[in-house]
Amino acid sequence: MAPGAMSRSNDWTKSLSDAQPVPYWLDDPGRPRPEAALTGAETCDLLVVGGGYSGLWTALIAKERDPGRDVVLVEGREVGWAASGRNGGFCAASLTHGLSNGLTRWPDEIHKLEELGARNLDAIEEAVARHGLDCDFERTGEIDVATEPYQARELEEWYGEIRAKGLAEGIEYLDAEAVREQVDSPTFRAGLWDRRGVAMVNPAKLAWGLKRACLALGVRVYEHTPALALKPYGAGMAVRTPYGGVRARTVALGTNVFPNLVRRVRSYTVPVYDYALMTEPLSEEQLASIGWKNRQGLGDSANQFHYFRLSADHRILWGGYDAVYPYGGRVRAEYDDRPETYAKLAGHFFTCFPQLEGVRFTHAWGGAIDTCSRFSAFFGTAHRGKVAYAAGYTGLGVGATRFGAEVMLDLLAGERTERTALEMVRSKPLPFPPEPFAWTGIALTKWSLARADAHGGRRNLWLRTMDRLGLGFDS
Repeated sequence: MAPGAMSRSNDWTKSLSDAQPVPYWLDDPGRPRPEAALTGAETCDLLVVGGGYSGLWTALIAKERDPGRDVVLVEGREVGWAASGRNGGFCAASLTHGLSNGLTRWPDEIHKLEELGARNLDAIEEAVARHGLDCDFERTGEIDVATEPYQARELEEWYGEIRAKGLAEGIEYLDAEAVREQVDSPTFRAGLWDRRGVAMVNPAKLAWGLKRACLALGVRVYEHTPALALKPYGAGMAVRTPYGGVRARTVALGTNVFPNLVRRVRSYTVPVYDYALMTEPLSEEQLASIGWKNRQGLGDSANQFHYFRLSADHRILWGGYDAVYPYGGRVRAEYDDRPETYAKLAGHFFTCFPQLEGVRFTHAWGGAIDTCSRFSAFFGTAHRGKVAYAAGYTGLGVGATRFGAEVMLDLLAGERTERTALEMVRSKPLPFPPEPFAWTGIALTKWSLARADAHGGRRNLWLRTMDRLGLGFDS
């Protein structure tokens, strides 16, 4: 989508008049009641902090590896209420925020990383079936679409490069006619269809299903129980909560965008806010006007990119483009709602699908993404190996958090596995500088990326310098 592109009239603003500023996925009458808060003292073998995907997968896999392990999970609000219940529901095999980012950063490991990622997505699909997770899981794949001539050329060149490196299995290049046979937008000029590497899910239902599976295996889950402090206690660790505390032999931290209980980890991530719209259900005639029979996820190839997909009830989720970093890196509820971004997204939506003019949006929302400087997760331990953490998924954590859970459990066990042997796991991203340098650098990068989109993809001196430093962003 061309930056600033709008539909043929301003009537699209009316499409937002009934949009509720709440995440569509969480606005569900079937939403489970939260578990009671922790009061008093608990002891356990493993304490998991955080009730998003990272913590839920860690608790579940810990019990599957050792059913006798005593596991407690604490969540500051409700399971799935933050990023895990607000995202687009793209469950990708990639562990590296896309093949391009992984190939740039870990070229010697990329085949192993791709293999592990494919196995991880297969394991998620198997877990959905084994535990009966009612989360609308669809292995549809995803199409990266070009909306500008230079993007079409770059996609074709990229396809040739990954074929030469033996990394194109399951990926198909689509010219303008072929991509519009899959989804009909006048803006589409080419596409790469990854047929098996991405699944669509209802993200909140996935989190709620994982919670039910954890409870069924004997995990004790406490919601509305924020972890306030972490310190050594005897041979293990102690975590203080508002009405009590937990003593545990080991602790896994899945707090991601929120301040890490290991203070030295905090400088590695910043919150970047992302926003999305959800349409009303489309009629059969409206669906027929755009095709989309195979229900793939889609994302465009610009630096400021959109992601979009169909829900189980035939709505279109349309998100992305703006990425907002608040000065000081604070996570606050007021940042979850941004009408100026909703207006921009609505205009871009009707540019992509002019045949859907008149469709209305029912939900508009935002949320914070835990972003790190290498755009894919990092891992580590603290307190002499008794605490493990994983963070920095940068918006592609629906699938990769399960891999991160395995890594954390391997690290806590002190095991050298094919996961912990990876350079990706053993290394760290560069930390972000203090303010005002963080805000200035991020703002300059955003301006430069928008300028590149408007000038045929040409990257300015700032972006080229970031590329040489290993900090270049790839969407």
